[in-house]
Amino acid sequence: MLKTIGRMPAVLNAVGFVVAKYFGLVAATTRFVAEPADYAERLAPEVPFIVALWHGQHFLTHAARFGRAGVSVLISRHGDGEINAVVARRLGAALIRGSGGAGAKMQKRGGVAALRKMLRRLDDGSIVALTADVPKISRRAGEGIVTLARLSGRPIYPLAVVTARRIDLASWDRASLPLPFGRGAVVFGEPIHVARDADPADREAARRAVESGLDRAHDRAHALTRADKPGLRKCR
Repeated sequence: MLKTIGRMPAVLNAVGFVVAKYFGLVAATTRFVAEPADYAERLAPEVPFIVALWHGQHFLTHAARFGRAGVSVLISRHGDGEINAVVARRLGAALIRGSGGAGAKMQKRGGVAALRKMLRRLDDGSIVALTADVPKISRRAGEGIVTLARLSGRPIYPLAVVTARRIDLASWDRASLPLPFGRGAVVFGEPIHVARDADPADREAARRAVESGLDRAHDRAHALTRADKPGLRKCR
């Protein structure tokens, strides 16, 4: 019965509203530094582009400012995706529903349709943000984000938004729950370009570049906040 209640739209909306308000409070009360300091101006000519995030470290993505460019986020159709969708919508993002996988699993999860939608959003001028690692395999970038960059011709920018005050959880994705009233950092990594005619070796190199770019961005963000890093080691 509790499981059924937890799936009710009214309950999901209520929980999403509270979570969005909380993350809004954290962003509003955190003293952020940015690197590069003028990232909004530097990235403006690159719009639309793709933003790469790590699972569990993406809760304050809305603290990064993109000027007038709209932001679309990819959110899974299952699990906690419904609450995440409510939170993202309330924080001002447009939604794309679906997730990655391989073969029939990708089709079942809506990954093919989601890829088409992400390509359309990029064509329409929207920034597209998504977690690069696939569920249950933390800190290992999947092929989906590389495919999106290859087909769209748009660059991938690794992004880290972290806070010094946080609770690090023992979840599969080593999630960090940010706390208000502390220091924070927004760090963009160097762009990763994927040629449309990239061969398998080039695509694998790009996938690894996404991983290393995200790891470096988080290392730098935690250094800027002068706080210890959470458990960002790769886990299987």
